[in-house]
Parts: sequence; C-alpha cells; structure tokens
Amino acid sequence: MASPAGRRAIALIAHDGKKAAMVSFVKDFEAQLQPHRLITTGTTGKLIAESTSLRVERKLSGPLGGDAQIAALAATGKIDAVIFFRDPLGMHPHDPDISMLMRICDVHNVPLATNPATATAVITQLSREAGIL
Repeated sequence: MASPAGRRAIALIAHDGKKAAMVSFVKDFEAQLQPHRLITTGTTGKLIAESTSLRVERKLSGPLGGDAQIAALAATGKIDAVIFFRDPLGMHPHDPDISMLMRICDVHNVPLATNPATATAVITQLSREAGIL
C-alpha cells in the first residue's frame, strides 16, 4: 500500500452527471474518509471541500489531465484505491485518459470502484485495515 499504516491515499473522481452522487457518498462516509489522504480531480474536489469538512488534494480537472495525474500516482504506488463514479452512458472527450486510468489500476492491482455499492465495499475494507471500524 502507498501510505503509512492507518492512513491510505484514496482518489475520488466523478463525471459531471455523477458529482452529486459522489458528494452524497462522501458525506455518508465522511468519518471513515477523514483520516485518509484524499486526492481528487479539480471540480470533484471543489464540491467535496465545499460540502464537507474533509481536506482534499486537488489535481487538474479530468478533461485537462487530472485523470492522467491520478493514473500516474497509481502507476507509481502512491494511490491505494480509486473511487471513480463515471457516467457509462455519456461520451467524454478524455475517454483515452479514463481508459488509461482503469488499465493502470488493473495492471498495478489498485482497487477501482465505479459505483456506490463497490465504493462502499472498498471504503469499508480500507477502514477495517486502518483500524477505523
């Protein structure tokens, strides 16, 4: 894992149509997310910071390279999990970056949750490992 025991690096990303769902998810799991290093794409991070007391490290907006920045962190072992609420029905100008991020997570065995049900499982497990639950 990328972070010291008890503290994990978790990336939070959401497409425009899924940002409200991400903010809702983060609010529901705010206590479990509090001790972790949270890395976000630009707008997602802005919304999370405005809606919660969580500290986030914002990268670029997804279409401007934020997904690629997070993929680079995953490839170098600096991310422990990625939660990416993506819109599977929409077209995105940065689809190659999204595919790259998903591929990097698979190649480097980084947990990748793309919906709230899977994200709940990932956060619950990371919290157990960190001794939070």
